[in-house]
Amino acid sequence: MSPTKALAAAAAAGGGMLRSRLRSSLRLRSSGGEGAGRWTTQGHEERPKGYLFNRPPPPPGESRKWEDWELPCYITSFLTIVILGVGLNAKPDLTIETWAHQKALELMQQQQQQIVAAAVDSE
Repeated sequence: MSPTKALAAAAAAGGGMLRSRLRSSLRLRSSGGEGAGRWTTQGHEERPKGYLFNRPPPPPGESRKWEDWELPCYITSFLTIVILGVGLNAKPDLTIETWAHQKALELMQQQQQQIVAAAVDSE
């Protein structure tokens, strides 16, 4: 048997075993139609109403009234984004590459000054 066929046979056997284990665990978890379901307990609705947070939409022509926490939360979120945007863009560049580039420029300037000084002295 070639290695690819052996690998395919092993994968098929493993997949079959995994499927059988998943089916048995799903059978144990499902309610089967009797009693309370997996996600419901006695006293809860059988099906959700379909609205976010179970809040029905306001009647047509009316707008939703803001709750007490919403305005401070939105203001704080906006200011946080602004402060982080400005602060992170204004931070100094402290990477090793920038430091090395600045040191290399300083060394080149010193060498040029020495060359100019040597040329002036030789004249």
